[in-house]
Amino acid sequence: MKLFFHYCSYGFSNCYILGGSRTDQGDEAARSADAVIVDPGGMNESILKTIENNGFNLRAVLITHDHIRHVRGLQTLNRIYNAEIFAINHIVQENKTTMVKDGDKINIAGFDVEVISIPGHSADSVVYKMGAMLFTGDVLTAGLVGSTSSNFGAATQMSKLHARLLSLPGDYIVLPGHGPPSTLEAERRFNTDIINYDLNKNKKPAFKVGY
Repeated sequence: MKLFFHYCSYGFSNCYILGGSRTDQGDEAARSADAVIVDPGGMNESILKTIENNGFNLRAVLITHDHIRHVRGLQTLNRIYNAEIFAINHIVQENKTTMVKDGDKINIAGFDVEVISIPGHSADSVVYKMGAMLFTGDVLTAGLVGSTSSNFGAATQMSKLHARLLSLPGDYIVLPGHGPPSTLEAERRFNTDIINYDLNKNKKPAFKVGY
């Protein structure tokens, strides 16, 4: 398994490519390694070279939420590859989408994927758990949680974060839609928004405007 990170200048967002290992036997198709791409906020030469130079067969696109900073590259991607799009929202930028739902445990392109719905930043925000990796979109970033448009959204998001992510046993790598990677343990201990929420959980939560 190989994980590649790409920075998309539009929206200052992160895009991830996860691919398997090629075999040394059989025809060209057999030698290709299946791969998935997470949140294609753009499609540039660097992303294309990563896919082609590694002999990846791009099978699937995972969308954490339908915000333009994370799906803008879909139009170009669909002109080049025949990859299945997975999202909790049945319409992602007018593309045909395979819907997933909270709690789904499915195999996508050879990878075991668990879908964790955490609404708040958006109604369709999900986290994809793949092995020790959490692709968190804008739900959880290094030191912060996703911005929301209401106090209710902020409270809902934080409640789901505690119940579905922060309660996970062991440590996981957090791969967010913006900013550097982190670990779940680091976020439990040092995330400013989580700490402030826990200190003031009996008060009305404030909301932010951001990504």
